[in-house]
Amino acid sequence: MTDSADLPVRVRPEIAALPSYKQGKQAGGDAFKLSSNENPFDSLPGVVEAVQGAAALNRYPDASAARLRERLAARYDVTPDDVHIGAGSVSILHQLALAVGGPGTEMIYAWRSFEAYPGLAAVSGTTAVEIPLGEGARHDLAAIAAAVTDRTRMIIVCSPNNPTGPIVTQEEFDDLLARVPADVLVVLDEAYAEFVTDAAAVDGRRVLAQRGLGNVVVLRTFSKAYGLAGLRVGYAIGHRRILDAARATAIPLAVTAQAEQAALASLDAEPELLDRVRAISARRDRLVAGLREAGWDVPDAQGNFVWLATRAETLDAAAAFEEAGLIVRPFAGDGIRISVGEHESVDKVLRVAASVVRTLPEGHAGRGLA
Repeated sequence: MTDSADLPVRVRPEIAALPSYKQGKQAGGDAFKLSSNENPFDSLPGVVEAVQGAAALNRYPDASAARLRERLAARYDVTPDDVHIGAGSVSILHQLALAVGGPGTEMIYAWRSFEAYPGLAAVSGTTAVEIPLGEGARHDLAAIAAAVTDRTRMIIVCSPNNPTGPIVTQEEFDDLLARVPADVLVVLDEAYAEFVTDAAAVDGRRVLAQRGLGNVVVLRTFSKAYGLAGLRVGYAIGHRRILDAARATAIPLAVTAQAEQAALASLDAEPELLDRVRAISARRDRLVAGLREAGWDVPDAQGNFVWLATRAETLDAAAAFEEAGLIVRPFAGDGIRISVGEHESVDKVLRVAASVVRTLPEGHAGRGLA
C-alpha cells in the first residue's frame, strides 16, 4: 500500500491505499513455476508462425479485432457487435466496472475469488460487497442474491472459482438470474472453462443460448487453455449495447495484431490444444487425489490449479514448497494455490505437500488427516 503522505500530487484516498496487482512469483534455475496458472506446454509451432507473420510492428493493429470477433460470433451464434476483444479478460472486467459502477453503487462478488476484483471496485469508485465462500470453498449464490440492493450494478460469478477451484452449477446460476433484477449486470467469468469436466457446471454458451443477450456477459480468455498468456487476449460475449459501454471505456488499440493472429491460429489448432487441456485436467485430478490421500482437505478442483487452505500457516508452507524448487502462489492468511504444471512437477508437489500437511495443527481447516 501507498502512504498518501508521501505522494507529490493529490490521489484519491482509496487508490492510494490500494495495493498494486501482485503477479505470481517468477521461477529461477530448475524450479517449477506453479504460481500463475499458465499452460505448461510450449506454444504450437503453427501458432508461433502465425504470430511471426502478423502485421509489421510499425503499424497499428485493427482496433476492433474484426477477424477474431467474426470468428467468435460464428461460434456463439451472435453478431460481431455482440463480441468484444480485450487485452485479457480482466481488462474487459475493468471496462465493465467503469461503465456501470461509480460512487453510490455496489459490486458483489464471492470472496476469496480472483484477486483483481477488489481493485475493479476501487478504481471505478464502486463499493465492493464481498460474500464469503460457503462450504467446500464454493460460491454462496443464495447469499449473493440476498445481498442485491437498488445500489447493485454488477455481480461477478467466477466459475471455476480462482483460486479455490470449485464450479458453480448451471442450476445455481439459473436460480441466481431468476432472483436478480434484469437491469443488474451479471458477469460470468469463465477464464478456466475449458478445463471443466463436471457436467453440472454452468456453461456460458448455454446461458446465452437459453436466455438470449440480456443482462449476462460471459468472459473467456486465450491465456489459459490456449497458452497465450504472454500475448494478452480475452473476449466477452453479450448484448452489444453493454459491450458498447465497455468499448467506450477501453484503452484504444490495446489488443495487438500479434495477439489477434495467435488467437485465430489457436482456434484453427483447437483439437490439438484441447488434447493438451485434457492432459492438464487429468494431471489436476491426480494432484487432488494424491493431496487428499496425503491428508489435505482439498476442495473440488475444476480449473488448472488446486487449493490448500493453509490459513495462518500459509507463508511458512509456501516457503517449504519454494525451498524444494516449487514456486506456488500464497495468499497470506487464506491458502496456497498450486498451478498444474509440467508432468515432472506432480510427484514433487505431492512429496512436499505430504510433509507440509503433517506440520499443521490438529483441527486445522486444511488438514484432512484422521
